[in-house]
Amino acid sequence: VQLQASGGGYVQAGGSLRLSCVVSERTFKTYVWGWFRQAPGKEREFVATLAWNDRTTYNGDSVKGRFTISKDSAENTVYLQMNRLRPEDTAVYYCAASTYYKRTYSYTNQNDYGYWGQGTLVTVSS
Repeated sequence: VQLQASGGGYVQAGGSLRLSCVVSERTFKTYVWGWFRQAPGKEREFVATLAWNDRTTYNGDSVKGRFTISKDSAENTVYLQMNRLRPEDTAVYYCAASTYYKRTYSYTNQNDYGYWGQGTLVTVSS
């Protein structure tokens, strides 16, 4: 099973991008999707998560109000719409998937996911 992320690119500050992540096998059941990012020289950080029941969590300090996570369950695809991009949003963005759902999990931790995409680079110029 592979997760294929796409949609990254170069954009000026204030612009928008939409990232996509699709699972290679349609029979793969995704219960929770996540997006993380890693800026140069920094640790990977949580961005957003979306569960099968539409429970959504964002990294409130940095992206809430600007980024929107959504999914197409029929296509086993998750999206990250990023608006009003800032230079500090520059990073490699990774999608992640979990094949189980536990109500007590926040899914903001990388260890909550068993499957990862290869990453897509987003560069925001000032």
